[in-house]
Amino acid sequence: MNHGPLQRESPDRLYTVTGGRADDARALDAVTLIVSECEPAPGMQSEHAAILLMCTRPTAVVEVSAELELPVSVVRILLLDLLDTGRVTARHPASAVRPAEGHDPETLKQVLLALQRL
Repeated sequence: MNHGPLQRESPDRLYTVTGGRADDARALDAVTLIVSECEPAPGMQSEHAAILLMCTRPTAVVEVSAELELPVSVVRILLLDLLDTGRVTARHPASAVRPAEGHDPETLKQVLLALQRL
C-alpha cells in the first residue's frame, strides 16, 4: 500500500512544527501568493528557512504545502509566523488581476472561487 506524505507525517511532528498552535481566523487561502523578503537566518526553524528559499518568486500557499509535504493548515501557521515578523509578504492574486476587456468580472470571480475550493 502506497502511503502519501500525510500518512507518513506523525501527529507529534506536526504538533512540534506548529508549536501546538491551530490554524486561526487570519488563515491564508490556498491561492494567496507568498514572497520572501529576506534570506533565512542562522538557527531559524528548518521549515521557515525552506519557505524563505522557496518563495523568492511569488508562490501560492498550496504550492508551498506540496513542496514541503505538509498539510495546508500547518503551512498557513508557518506562513503567519513569517508574516508577523516581516520575513514574507502575502497578496491575494485577485488583487493583482484586472479583468481583461470583454471578460465578465462575475465569471472571473466564479472561476477564482472554484480554484480556491480545489
